[in-house]
Amino acid sequence: MQIDGACLCGYLSYEAVINPDLVMICHCSDCQTTTGSYHAGVLVNVEDFVLRCGTPKVFYKMAESGRKRALSFCPDCGVSLYGANADNPKTYSLRLGTIRQRSALKPKRQIWTRSRLPWVTNIEGIEAYTTQPEVKL
Repeated sequence: MQIDGACLCGYLSYEAVINPDLVMICHCSDCQTTTGSYHAGVLVNVEDFVLRCGTPKVFYKMAESGRKRALSFCPDCGVSLYGANADNPKTYSLRLGTIRQRSALKPKRQIWTRSRLPWVTNIEGIEAYTTQPEVKL
């Protein structure tokens, strides 16, 4: 599937060819920290990804597996674009929220569920609003 996307401010934009069957949700504690809850994304081969404009800032971290990870994000708006193996990236874990066609991409699997926040498994009973409600403190 051909996709395209960008960060919030538009400094970074890209095109890619993905397999929609590889859309996933990651519940690892690092993704919880970088997103505030969990990360939804899709794996894309490095050769199937083209950065159209901008240069991402890269933050390096050590994963629980012991592998060094490179997390790439917009230096202006801070939006996370993708994560990859820092030493020899073959794929990028592209963040679903940056993909323009994201509504057509339903996750097929969840990973790192041992770290999943307990409320993520069932959010049906939580009040829902179509826009931002007025909140009285």
